[in-house]
Amino acid sequence: MADLKPPRMAGGERETLQALLQYQRDSLVRKVAGVDERAARRSPVGSGTTLLWLVEHMASAESTWILQRFAGRQADPAEDAPPPDHTLRDAAAA
Repeated sequence: MADLKPPRMAGGERETLQALLQYQRDSLVRKVAGVDERAARRSPVGSGTTLLWLVEHMASAESTWILQRFAGRQADPAEDAPPPDHTLRDAAAA
């Protein structure tokens, strides 16, 4: 599947940043669409990284930067590993 081109200017700086963040979110979700849960938890690399962990990590990183760093709010600390009952769909929704 060919990837979509990122947005250029979408109005002012804030609108452009929001459009770029949404593009990045959508791009990651498109890349893992159709991956079954077993494959999402399998690690093909020595570090143990899985697709499920990666999607959850990206949601956590966005929360950390946007909520804590920029907005000064408290956010729940990130888990080291996805809980056993989390699915790829849960991670993408986050």
